[in-house]
Amino acid sequence: MKTGLANILKGKFLVSDGAFNHWVFIVFCALLAIIMIASSHSAERKVYQVAELNQQLRELRSEFVDTRKTVMQKKMESNVAKKMEKRSIGLSDQRPYKITIKSQ
Repeated sequence: MKTGLANILKGKFLVSDGAFNHWVFIVFCALLAIIMIASSHSAERKVYQVAELNQQLRELRSEFVDTRKTVMQKKMESNVAKKMEKRSIGLSDQRPYKITIKSQ
Protein backbone atom coordinates (compact mmCIF):
# COMPACT_ATOMS: atom_id res chain seq x y z
CA MET A 1 0.00 0.00 0.00
CA LYS A 2 2.88 2.36 0.73
CA THR A 3 4.27 1.84 -2.76
CA GLY A 4 0.84 2.41 -4.36
CA LEU A 5 0.36 5.68 -2.49
CA ALA A 6 3.93 6.70 -3.28
CA ASN A 7 3.38 5.97 -6.98
CA ILE A 8 0.21 8.10 -7.00
CA LEU A 9 2.01 10.98 -5.26
CA LYS A 10 4.92 10.74 -7.68
CA GLY A 11 2.55 10.67 -10.65
CA LYS A 12 3.71 7.34 -12.08
CA PHE A 13 0.12 6.45 -12.99
CA LEU A 14 0.26 9.25 -15.59
CA VAL A 15 3.22 7.77 -17.47
CA SER A 16 2.55 4.04 -17.13
CA ASP A 17 1.17 1.76 -19.84
CA GLY A 18 -2.55 2.48 -19.22
CA ALA A 19 -1.97 6.20 -18.72
CA PHE A 20 -4.22 7.25 -21.63
CA ASN A 21 -7.34 6.25 -19.68
CA HIS A 22 -6.14 8.26 -16.69
CA TRP A 23 -5.46 11.32 -18.86
CA VAL A 24 -8.95 11.12 -20.41
CA PHE A 25 -10.49 11.04 -16.96
CA ILE A 26 -8.33 13.96 -15.75
CA VAL A 27 -9.21 16.07 -18.80
CA PHE A 28 -12.88 15.21 -18.30
CA CYS A 29 -12.71 16.31 -14.64
CA ALA A 30 -10.90 19.52 -15.62
CA LEU A 31 -13.58 20.26 -18.24
CA LEU A 32 -16.33 19.72 -15.68
CA ALA A 33 -14.54 22.05 -13.25
CA ILE A 34 -14.26 24.76 -15.92
CA ILE A 35 -17.96 24.41 -16.76
CA MET A 36 -18.87 24.61 -13.06
CA ILE A 37 -16.76 27.76 -12.56
CA ALA A 38 -18.27 29.42 -15.65
CA SER A 39 -21.77 28.56 -14.48
CA SER A 40 -21.04 30.01 -11.05
CA HIS A 41 -19.75 33.26 -12.56
CA SER A 42 -22.79 33.50 -14.81
CA ALA A 43 -25.17 32.99 -11.89
CA GLU A 44 -23.33 35.59 -9.81
CA ARG A 45 -23.49 38.10 -12.67
CA LYS A 46 -27.24 37.54 -12.92
CA VAL A 47 -27.65 38.08 -9.17
CA TYR A 48 -25.91 41.46 -9.50
CA GLN A 49 -28.10 42.38 -12.46
CA VAL A 50 -31.26 41.48 -10.52
CA ALA A 51 -30.11 43.58 -7.56
CA GLU A 52 -29.39 46.53 -9.85
CA LEU A 53 -32.78 46.22 -11.55
CA ASN A 54 -34.52 46.07 -8.15
CA GLN A 55 -32.74 49.29 -7.15
CA GLN A 56 -33.86 50.97 -10.38
CA LEU A 57 -37.41 49.72 -9.79
CA ARG A 58 -37.46 51.26 -6.30
CA GLU A 59 -36.20 54.57 -7.69
CA LEU A 60 -38.79 54.59 -10.47
CA ARG A 61 -41.60 53.77 -8.04
CA SER A 62 -40.51 56.64 -5.82
CA GLU A 63 -40.39 59.00 -8.80
CA PHE A 64 -43.85 57.80 -9.89
CA VAL A 65 -45.33 58.48 -6.45
CA ASP A 66 -43.78 61.97 -6.34
CA THR A 67 -45.03 62.79 -9.83
CA ARG A 68 -48.52 61.48 -9.08
CA LYS A 69 -48.66 63.61 -5.91
CA THR A 70 -47.61 66.70 -7.86
CA VAL A 71 -50.22 66.09 -10.56
CA MET A 72 -52.96 65.53 -7.97
CA GLN A 73 -52.07 68.82 -6.29
CA LYS A 74 -52.02 70.73 -9.57
CA LYS A 75 -55.41 69.49 -10.72
CA MET A 76 -57.21 70.33 -7.48
CA GLU A 77 -60.06 72.76 -8.06
CA SER A 78 -58.65 75.36 -5.68
CA ASN A 79 -55.27 75.43 -7.43
CA VAL A 80 -56.90 75.62 -10.86
CA ALA A 81 -59.11 78.50 -9.65
CA LYS A 82 -56.06 80.42 -8.40
CA LYS A 83 -54.33 80.04 -11.74
CA MET A 84 -57.45 81.09 -13.67
CA GLU A 85 -57.81 84.27 -11.60
CA LYS A 86 -54.74 85.57 -13.41
CA ARG A 87 -56.73 85.28 -16.66
CA SER A 88 -59.84 86.84 -15.10
CA ILE A 89 -61.72 83.56 -15.14
CA GLY A 90 -63.54 82.72 -11.94
CA LEU A 91 -65.86 80.09 -10.56
CA SER A 92 -69.48 80.23 -11.66
CA ASP A 93 -72.16 81.30 -9.19
CA GLN A 94 -74.86 79.32 -11.00
CA ARG A 95 -75.34 75.64 -10.77
CA PRO A 96 -74.55 73.64 -13.87
CA TYR A 97 -77.50 72.40 -15.86
CA LYS A 98 -77.97 69.50 -18.20
CA ILE A 99 -78.59 70.06 -21.87
CA THR A 100 -80.85 67.48 -23.45
CA ILE A 101 -81.50 67.17 -27.16
CA LYS A 102 -84.83 65.73 -28.19
CA SER A 103 -84.82 63.80 -31.39
CA GLN A 104 -87.59 64.64 -33.84
